[in-house]
Amino acid sequence: MAEQKITVEVKDHVLAIGINRPEKRNAFDLDMFFELGLAYGRLHSDPELRCGVLFAHGDHFTAGLDLVKWAPAFADGKFPEVPAGALNPMGFDDDARVCKPIVMAVQGICFTIGLELLLATDVRVAARNVRFGQIEIKRGIYPVGGGTFRLPKEIGWGNAMRYLLTAEEINAEDAYRLGLVQELVDPGQELGRAMEIAGIIASRAPLGVQATLKSARISNIQGDKAAFDRLLPDLLPIMKSEDAAEGIKAFMERREANFKGK
Repeated sequence: MAEQKITVEVKDHVLAIGINRPEKRNAFDLDMFFELGLAYGRLHSDPELRCGVLFAHGDHFTAGLDLVKWAPAFADGKFPEVPAGALNPMGFDDDARVCKPIVMAVQGICFTIGLELLLATDVRVAARNVRFGQIEIKRGIYPVGGGTFRLPKEIGWGNAMRYLLTAEEINAEDAYRLGLVQELVDPGQELGRAMEIAGIIASRAPLGVQATLKSARISNIQGDKAAFDRLLPDLLPIMKSEDAAEGIKAFMERREANFKGK
């Protein structure tokens, strides 16, 4: 049996998703993309899973797309359709996007689709040896995985254009300074730290976590007014939940709450 190009492992309420083609510097072919979509679909639909961690096996996160394998799909002028039960990992459609947070651990080279996958995650931990690059224009094409509209929102217009239009690399220190990643750690520690953060998220009230993520995304895409209009309506069902009652009870009893996502 061929080795899985995407590994999945459940640790408590966290789904660890690993990119697993290290002999090719984790270059993405179509199978990897589809397998990753299935892992995202599992995270989205399994009520026992509360947070995901995206990481890569080997020395590098990814060298980018395996362009030979992707060229026919791009020639058709559309992104490949993911299989049934999967979600597009790029998160283009808010109605078909993972409803739970994803923490990303990144090390070594992280080019093209790797940076765009990072931009579609929520919290990022990077090794100090990381090298980001949105380098498609060096290969005769341009970024079509979200980099052109997400990177300016993350790091500002001028900063984004500097890297998008030159294809220069972003080193770890600049990525942290610009807010592209939230923590820098020594190489080899990025996955452990990402799992720690994911564990903290998973210990919080799942309904509240998902509502927070949803509200922030609405604001990011549709604007503050749209997010404001949804605040109290989306709070109502949560107020009737077992977790809301547990949160109040735990507060009164001065103990940690035991949330169940109900």
